[in-house]
Amino acid sequence: MDPKDRRSRATEAFFGRRRGKTMRPQQAAALESGFGTYRLDLTAEPPADLRTLFEAEVAGVRLEIGFGGGEHLLHRATEAPAIGFVGVEPFVNGMAKMMMAVKEKPLANLRVYDDDATQLLDWLPQASLDGIDLLYPDPWPKKKHWKRRFVSPVNLDRFARVLKPGSKFRFASDIDTYVNWTLQHCRAHGALAWQASDAADWHRPYDGWPGTRYEAKAIREGRRPAYLTFLRT
Repeated sequence: MDPKDRRSRATEAFFGRRRGKTMRPQQAAALESGFGTYRLDLTAEPPADLRTLFEAEVAGVRLEIGFGGGEHLLHRATEAPAIGFVGVEPFVNGMAKMMMAVKEKPLANLRVYDDDATQLLDWLPQASLDGIDLLYPDPWPKKKHWKRRFVSPVNLDRFARVLKPGSKFRFASDIDTYVNWTLQHCRAHGALAWQASDAADWHRPYDGWPGTRYEAKAIREGRRPAYLTFLRT
């Protein structure tokens, strides 16, 4: 996307908190040093081949939007060292937790971005991603706030632009209205086809799923998670 075509609002799709409790000095130090190694610089031109962003030789690149504390992203990046992973998390405390983890155990197949995911999506080259994960995003449960949900026609256009044909968009949530919202929006979009082999398929976690603290909370509170997979046609 040409920079002049990008929207002028600095954070088009991020409405949550940027900061939580005050970070400990070691967390702040890990954040600063980690950004020097892992943070993407969107003022630079994106490479034609995203695989060159990583220290490791990788066969493909996946994106996780809103990785929270990083449990899922760390698990995936560790179990698949031949895949490059880009994680987006604007919440400073979540990013600090991630940078603390990679300080202890560096990952050559990881890069991060700490601002609005739409900025990164607009920066990425066309058909450059092998997958996108949006896991337990903020559901904005009040109807007047539904327009803030990350799944929207404009963001699905972004997904369709950067995903390679045959790649997958995965969405997990414990909020029924957001699950139905996502199914309806993806069906209306046309470039993302829902993959479900049977009636129970969407309640089975993904292969190798490590779980997240948000999921554990949902289950404790009696909400049943859903795991949707859409194929880029």
